[in-house]
Amino acid sequence: MKIAANQLSSHLAKSLLPCYLVTGDEPLLVQEALDSIRAAARVQGFGTRELFVQTTGFDWNDLSSAGGNLSLFAERQIIELRLPTGKPGIKGSAAIADFAAGAGGDILFIVSAPKLDRNAAKAKWASALEQHGGLIQVWPVSQRDLPGWISGRMRDAGLQPDADAVALITDRVEGNLLAAQQEIEKLRLLLGEGPVSARDVDGAVADSSRFDVYKLVDAAVGGNAGRAIRILGGVRAEGVEPVIVMWALTRELRALAGLAESVRGGADLGSAMRQARVWQSRQGIVRACVSRHSVDNFYRLLKQSRDADAAAKGQKRADPWQLATDIVLELASSGRRAA
Repeated sequence: MKIAANQLSSHLAKSLLPCYLVTGDEPLLVQEALDSIRAAARVQGFGTRELFVQTTGFDWNDLSSAGGNLSLFAERQIIELRLPTGKPGIKGSAAIADFAAGAGGDILFIVSAPKLDRNAAKAKWASALEQHGGLIQVWPVSQRDLPGWISGRMRDAGLQPDADAVALITDRVEGNLLAAQQEIEKLRLLLGEGPVSARDVDGAVADSSRFDVYKLVDAAVGGNAGRAIRILGGVRAEGVEPVIVMWALTRELRALAGLAESVRGGADLGSAMRQARVWQSRQGIVRACVSRHSVDNFYRLLKQSRDADAAAKGQKRADPWQLATDIVLELASSGRRAA
């Protein structure tokens, strides 16, 4: 069955289908749809999750055998498959269709893919997922609807923006929903709940210390360790909270890991960056960083950044500034060179 993205929450409140296919080119909205399905599954006792990512040479037998060893007392399990190219091939199509047909009970099958063209949407694997479960197609927010989307997201975050504040954010993010959400999160961190004016939005970007957080990220991504460490010391001296530094680093690492996953799955990096809406001015340093590090490196750094964020919030006994230094140095390092 087809499920409209804006109806997903009400659907999940009533039922959970054996399998789902989430497609679209808006990373934020796709991720949120997946998060909603996982959250509903956890409520219904799905306590473990196994993730597969289709890469070059992927063994489809691994998917076929997933969940086959569940014992009588095992937790219900989510089997998740990412298709970075949306093209599983003949063997993959058959494996997905077979797995979808057998899903249900203690197995929930979730597949995510980019926007599917007409032929791909009619393929055996996609049709099987729709037949046995739900198809959620995530559509981009139009430029006309973007101000309303931003205003709604800000109010959901406890912010009360005026029209000029919404207009300023709309103009700056240029249709990038992920960038808009990041701006909203930053404003909530900096201002707390309450009214937000255009001056507040402008100040959040213009303030030199906060702007240096972005320079810090660019220096690390660009491989300039010395500059990155100098900036990190500067923002600390200026009294910037470590949670803001970790927010910026975590956001960047998450994006880099996603790009590296796409490349490992056979996608062209240039296309992946355009899809992720990496600004043209940053594509050079991002390309170099992805070539320096493996996907595993990015995920390891992402875990370290979450630990540092927990330390910054007092949830972990560690020095968040030292952890941030370690992350910045490793991100700026040579990592592993691409073959």
